Amino acid sequence: MSDAAEIQRVIDTWVGAFRDRDVAAALGVHAEDAVSFDIVPPLRYIGTEAYRQPWVETFENFVGPIEVELRDLDITVGTDLAFSRSLNRMTGTMRSGDLVDLWYRWTACFQKRDGQWLIVHDHTSAPTNFADGTAVLDLEP
Repeated sequence: MSDAAEIQRVIDTWVGAFRDRDVAAALGVHAEDAVSFDIVPPLRYIGTEAYRQPWVETFENFVGPIEVELRDLDITVGTDLAFSRSLNRMTGTMRSGDLVDLWYRWTACFQKRDGQWLIVHDHTSAPTNFADGTAVLDLEP
């Protein structure tokens, strides 16, 4: 399997973790020392143990599957480092019954460690409306 195909498999596993609301699968594609800039506070998470609770809370807030669609996915591969970038759509139903349908930006950096590609850094963001300081979640590509 090519490196790009292996990275695609890692991304597919990450997407499947949302659908299945599977914390272990979501964290399992990250290196233990990964740094994550997530859409939820704080500014960064260092290591998968620190990053576990936001995944638990996110998945607990939904009922049923959470669908993630990646659009304009681009994977660039080097010898032992790679990155991907995409526009992602997340849809699902909150425990409150509210429907979620939002787009966000995602960049992931991968490193090949012991023959396995792992996410060592990821960054999730949404554009900001500087007039009122809120995230703009209703944009579409």
